[in-house]
Amino acid sequence: MSRRGWVLFAAMCVIWGIPYLLIKIAVEELAPSTMVLARTGLAALILLPIAVAQGQLRGLGKVWLALIAYTLVEICGPFLLLARAETRLSSSLTGLLIAAVPIVGAVLVRVLGGRVPGGRERLGPRRLIGLLLGVAGVAALVGLDVATDDLVAVLAVAGVVLGYALGPIILARRLSEQPGLGVVAASLTLAALVYLPAGVAQAPREWPSGRVLAAVLVLAVICTGLAFLVFFQLIAEVGPARATVITYLNPAVAVLLGVLVLDERFTAVTALGFVLVLTGAVLATGRGGTVEESGTGSAGGGLRGGSSETDSASARS
Repeated sequence: MSRRGWVLFAAMCVIWGIPYLLIKIAVEELAPSTMVLARTGLAALILLPIAVAQGQLRGLGKVWLALIAYTLVEICGPFLLLARAETRLSSSLTGLLIAAVPIVGAVLVRVLGGRVPGGRERLGPRRLIGLLLGVAGVAALVGLDVATDDLVAVLAVAGVVLGYALGPIILARRLSEQPGLGVVAASLTLAALVYLPAGVAQAPREWPSGRVLAAVLVLAVICTGLAFLVFFQLIAEVGPARATVITYLNPAVAVLLGVLVLDERFTAVTALGFVLVLTGAVLATGRGGTVEESGTGSAGGGLRGGSSETDSASARS
């Protein structure tokens, strides 16, 4: 990989590893719906003009139903559920649980028939071991590191994981021919419109503290808006397969920041769950499966078979 590729790779590992910390800070003073409105609205203001200038919104009208479905399962639902979950759970634990997305994605591809552009994949021994390890890791985190009254928040994270796993399937099957930047810009704009009424109604009467405003600004502008632009450059530089490796490193950044900045706990159970979940994700989404028809599987359990630019959705928080 070139020096530029390494710089972009390192940048994305950090950029998509810090949202959990920022969300935790933001929901201290903002309602989840208000935070989601600010995040999607500001990001849309960055990406939409670029997409329009480059003509990347053309053709989206033909796939409006798929675009709406993608927006709901990848942005509207997960962004709100993630914010609600972090009103109860630590940012580091949330980041670790979200690391189960590739594992759930691999299962969904199999359950839904495994039909992705490039072929049909089976769960070989390596992937099956990965799934079992991932489930064991999540079970350890939830069973030993989560209080009983926080189980509702865990269910909210489960909804996020399911949404992030379903989103790339919609991309691969219905939106793979569309420009990635156009899809992302349009989806963020739609999400902002959806949350406009509730976000405004639940906005605080007084301006939040500078700490919260800074967290929201960084979350929206850098971690959501500019992040996609950088990620597209990373894909162009190193290819989609290498680019998606950041999926496995983001949780490490989330845990590190949660412990260092917010003084969150890091226990032996956290360490065990971290190793099991990430090892399981790597094994479950590797190239160990048997492929029918033509082509081979790719990172993400076959979920990334669509346009390389739209692969970005399942790699971020």
